[in-house]
Amino acid sequence: MNAMQPTVSRTRSFSTVFLIEMWERFGYYGMQALIIYYMVERLGFPDTPANLTWGAAAALIYVSPAIGGWVGDKFLGTRRTMLLGAIVLACGYALMVVPAASSGFLFLALGVIVVGNGLFKANAGNLVRKIYEGDDAKIDSAFTLYYMAVNIGSTFSMLLTPVIKNYFNAPYRGQLSGLLGANAANFFGDGLGWHIAFAVCAVGLLVGLGNYAVMRHTLSHIGSEPDRQPFKLWKLAAVLAGGVAVMFVSAFILKYGTVAKIFVYVAGACVLLIFGYLIAKSHASEKPGLIIALILVIETVFFFIFYQQMSTSLNLFALRDVDPAFRLFGMHLFNWDPAQFQALNPLWIFALSPILAFTYTHFARRGQDLSIAAKFALGFAAVAIGFFVYGAAGMFTTSPGKTSQWIMIGGYGFGALGELLTSGLGLAFVARYVPARMGGFMMGAYFVASGVSQYLGGVVATFASVPETITDPVQMMPIYTRLFNWLGATGVACTIIALAVLPLIRKLDARHAQHAAETVIPESGQGVPTVVAER
Repeated sequence: MNAMQPTVSRTRSFSTVFLIEMWERFGYYGMQALIIYYMVERLGFPDTPANLTWGAAAALIYVSPAIGGWVGDKFLGTRRTMLLGAIVLACGYALMVVPAASSGFLFLALGVIVVGNGLFKANAGNLVRKIYEGDDAKIDSAFTLYYMAVNIGSTFSMLLTPVIKNYFNAPYRGQLSGLLGANAANFFGDGLGWHIAFAVCAVGLLVGLGNYAVMRHTLSHIGSEPDRQPFKLWKLAAVLAGGVAVMFVSAFILKYGTVAKIFVYVAGACVLLIFGYLIAKSHASEKPGLIIALILVIETVFFFIFYQQMSTSLNLFALRDVDPAFRLFGMHLFNWDPAQFQALNPLWIFALSPILAFTYTHFARRGQDLSIAAKFALGFAAVAIGFFVYGAAGMFTTSPGKTSQWIMIGGYGFGALGELLTSGLGLAFVARYVPARMGGFMMGAYFVASGVSQYLGGVVATFASVPETITDPVQMMPIYTRLFNWLGATGVACTIIALAVLPLIRKLDARHAQHAAETVIPESGQGVPTVVAER
């Protein structure tokens, strides 16, 4: 760092990334809350194509950071790539503001969002790591706060965008007439509410970019090697050209379901091949850790299949079979919009995170902390209970075909607990068991595996597709509860399997720890540890 440059605290640098991440997640989850409803209610998609389209889009969104991370590290620069990703995302949400009401236009907009997320997501997280590089004590707490940024942004947007959509989709009754005069009538009752809600997502990115513009000096010394080199226009042009190509490829994949299926299965096969190759070529001391990582990645894939139901089958269930009235002690306080039930996930995470953190610390001090693998098993048990709660919806109806909102609150609570015990620890096992020299490959493999499971979650959601001939909520209810009970039973099976492989993981973990300890031996006559180079 230049001696004349003022010292910037790591907290201020982190705050800059924290804020742009918060606003980026505000935009993404605001869009996610509405996207299935938009396809079904605005564009006229049947349930099955809507679920599969969003599953494929989510898969692409998760896979793309594996490419964006390389662009940031090796080509354009981590800081520059993150900024470019935020700009591209703003453009993607802005395209959804255009009232084209066309599936082709939607696919192009989602393709732009795929590109923007790929450029942004991996590099924002990488900047946090670089800010606290070398300080393991601080980096854990930093990523905990960073995870909270995701939940802050998602909570507010998932509560806000449905309200805005409903307000502008309602028939004109004088709303905003004082502000817009006679033109106000043009904004109500014709479906523009969807696009105004998506506009809020785009504005969220613009606010994040505004924050970054004001605070960018706090990151001027943070980044990868290309960030330290003079900016080259041809590199930006190359990334943009590649982004345009990825956009059209993504739109093509989303348009044709067979192509999406082939893409996802090929991606899944690539993940297995990567693991197989790395395990086969690794040193004997590295194999136990890599095998543990493979087992936990497979378990993570199953978790994300459950997780994807929030934006697909559970979202449509909330629309058709959940009483929107929030009642407490017999008093009617307000009505939920069906899309707002998704906000229960981050709200429960806020409530449960400190409880779990205290529990982990309490048992760790007594040497009784559970292993990551055991926490995965408990996570599956919590997810199973959550889906059995949803499956019992027909027993707690407030009117024919409408279940109590407490079913959603309880189910989301157990789902959030499962998320904290599994997905919340996903990157931790990569860091713990994978050698540093393979970290980049394995992080990419983890994201690709998560993307594959998002698509598979969409496929699972199609088992609760409601035929267009059925409009009675009473007939719809068993279609959903049947799927939820099957998912609960699958969660029980995953719990049993996770418990069954625990002895194997413990054995592999002991070998991994032994090999790790053997790499540090006392120097002859000194008693001082020295690191032995691995072969």
